[in-house]
Amino acid sequence: MAGALHSIEYKILIDALVTARNERGVTQATLASALGRPPSFVAKVELRERRLDVLEFCAWAEALSIDPLDHLRKYASLPLTKMPR
Repeated sequence: MAGALHSIEYKILIDALVTARNERGVTQATLASALGRPPSFVAKVELRERRLDVLEFCAWAEALSIDPLDHLRKYASLPLTKMPR
């Protein structure tokens, strides 16, 4: 499971969300409030200690005024590593 949590593809995706948050001048605390979650939730995701599910990703993107589908399309061509079954 650790491999999936720390894949390069996931790192790139989360780093892009962090960049988008910073570019918009949104703090972790402000984002957490918009998501109805504690600040530790945002911190753990950004540190890749906690993985976002698809619904959380959509809420996160929308809280930053990012179209979640457009954001994912940027990474759709990345080669995915093999995940253990």
